[in-house]
Amino acid sequence: MTTAAGPRADERLADVGALRRLLIRPELGAVVGMIVVFAFFASQSEVFRSLDGVANWLDPASTLGIMAVAIALLMIGGEFDLSAGVLTGTTGLILVTLATRFGFDVWTAMLVGLVVALAVGFANGLIVTRTRLPSFIVTLGTFLMLQGINLGVTKALTGTVQVSGLRRASGYEGARTIFAGTIEVAGTSFRVAILWWIAVTALATWVLMRTRPGNWIFAVGGNEQAARAVGVPAARTKIALFMTTAFAAWLVGSIMALRFTSVQANIGIGQEFIYIIAAVIGGCLLTGGYGSAVGAAIGAVIFGMADKGIVFLGWDADWFKFFLGAMLLLATLANRLVRRYAEEVRH
Repeated sequence: MTTAAGPRADERLADVGALRRLLIRPELGAVVGMIVVFAFFASQSEVFRSLDGVANWLDPASTLGIMAVAIALLMIGGEFDLSAGVLTGTTGLILVTLATRFGFDVWTAMLVGLVVALAVGFANGLIVTRTRLPSFIVTLGTFLMLQGINLGVTKALTGTVQVSGLRRASGYEGARTIFAGTIEVAGTSFRVAILWWIAVTALATWVLMRTRPGNWIFAVGGNEQAARAVGVPAARTKIALFMTTAFAAWLVGSIMALRFTSVQANIGIGQEFIYIIAAVIGGCLLTGGYGSAVGAAIGAVIFGMADKGIVFLGWDADWFKFFLGAMLLLATLANRLVRRYAEEVRH
């Protein structure tokens, strides 16, 4: 005697509960870290937890966060960009130099800086994809070349390592309002850069989670050869990622130049490692294929809180370096555990 059997569930589809889905999120460690860091500094400093204090530590987090999100996308795609920090200085120098030395209005000078930045990003991506050289080496070379250009050209034009006077340039006030102005919230001034940071994070998250290019980014970072085998345009994806990082560098460089009205030739040097650390704290793996834009943004918040929290408590600023090292090690270990647990859940 036979009985009719109902439709069988596909054994490949695991029933993952809400708690498990939460535990395998790449940004989970960063969220926990952010809560702990905030609780510590807030318990020690009344200023830190005030609205003025929040505005104070969100300011450095915003510009760092813009870059960290772009770097996170690139790391998820399996690559690094060591030229990102110095490129922020290059774009800022282009803006101030063209506006003050050659009579360009600020908007045109910014456009020229954007074209140069995208060209650098395109060149980095093209060299990496065509030669198969490690992006670490390629972008390190770009870093050194840009550093030399920044110093050499600035000294040749000004006799010093700084270009200033942007405030007198045509179009400065309008550009400053949009990119480097402030907004009032309950009597407290917050930088407009925070809104740019939120917009960049939201857009990057949407691309990663809701679009086909987002799937391509995870695919090329996880296994490039397998991605190519199923038709993913790996080369175009990686070039686009390098250009995205360059765009973010232009945005941050323009924001900083408009805020301070002057740029030093060595600005941004060393920041590339901070961007990478923020992305790692946010859940990105150094091996690629895993991470999130939101996590990188949270990593930037942690940096901002620690940077200003140490000042509010009156500690020696050198403790910030210790904090960076400790957070990097803890985040790397946490990311490894989360990734292992995620793989176990999926299997």
